Amino acid sequence: MRAPVVIIGAGPSGLLLGHLLRAEGIDCILVERQSPDYVLGRIRAGVLEAVTTGLMARLGLDQRLRAEGLVEEGFNLATADHLIRIDIKALTDKHVTVYGQTEVTRDLMDAAAERGLTIVYEAKDVALYDIDTDAPFVTFTRDGVATRIDTQFIIGCDGFHGPSRKAIPASAVREFEREYPFGWLGILADVPPCHPELIYANTDRGFALASMRSATRSRYYIQVPLTDRVEDWSEDRLWDELSERFDPLSHHGVARGQALEMSIAPLRSYVFETMRHGRLFLAGDSAHIVPPTGAKGLNLAASDVAYLSDALIAFFKRGDDTGLTGYQPRALARIWKAERFSWYLTKLMHRFPEDGAFEHRMQTAELDYVATSRTMQTAIAENYVGLPL
Repeated sequence: MRAPVVIIGAGPSGLLLGHLLRAEGIDCILVERQSPDYVLGRIRAGVLEAVTTGLMARLGLDQRLRAEGLVEEGFNLATADHLIRIDIKALTDKHVTVYGQTEVTRDLMDAAAERGLTIVYEAKDVALYDIDTDAPFVTFTRDGVATRIDTQFIIGCDGFHGPSRKAIPASAVREFEREYPFGWLGILADVPPCHPELIYANTDRGFALASMRSATRSRYYIQVPLTDRVEDWSEDRLWDELSERFDPLSHHGVARGQALEMSIAPLRSYVFETMRHGRLFLAGDSAHIVPPTGAKGLNLAASDVAYLSDALIAFFKRGDDTGLTGYQPRALARIWKAERFSWYLTKLMHRFPEDGAFEHRMQTAELDYVATSRTMQTAIAENYVGLPL
């Protein structure tokens, strides 16, 4: 097999990139190690910046997003009994859209066949070769049959555990990491949200987040120690805890329902600065992880794809490789700003086990300052809706 571009990974970033290239007549093949059902089963973020919705609109695949997405013009930071509303519409003249990552992925997957986007699912033993030459290739097996794809460029959109990043020689690697001493216990349920906008709460009982996927589906999280397991928490216990944290703050109180999904996710800040090595380029979670506090994961992947798609299109259409040469520094400049914002919100809204009374007072003082300063609120709003590309 042969294609000008091979994309490893058929999650939202790989699918977005594939569609953008195909829209310009550039052939590519996506290689995904999981099944379509598995890919759609990943429960992830749901707050989309304009960069992400804009790419969907550019592809003409935003019909369902516009019909079902919830336009959010503000969100809330909270102490135990006080909401600080960040009016992002008034402060930035922009908004975010609540629309689940699973739904973005579904829209992109459903359009693939009609638009001639080739996806190989359930590809095992994916390996990358000769990435530092002008003739790299990818191998994999499917149903016991070995396949090789010769290409000009390999794009790693295969997440933190995929093979793409691991193909880069250790001597070329630059990486940075911060692991946080807690996780998020989340529950997804078909119940109406407790509040019309997201609430990030710093309470005496720890951090909690009230969010939604639709007017009838809610997503909640609470901060838990890394030693906790999902099995330690019954649904009733979690609903009780959520009621303690959100009933004093929210408009409607926490409605209870059967869990569609419960899980615990660790929090990490991670940047792999070697986003290009030869003819291999990394995008999305293969190059960076952010704590979910700032809702930046999918949106950062989308900005990577925006830069990379424009660079590849310029190369194949006009022989211009300046975008490819400049991809890494351009992407990293935005990535580090998003990492800073996610780190800031995580530090502000969580109770760290090593912190004492002084650190808690610092959080209170910072939140008081945010509550009374339009300048601080503007800075937070600008980062939340997404900095310019």
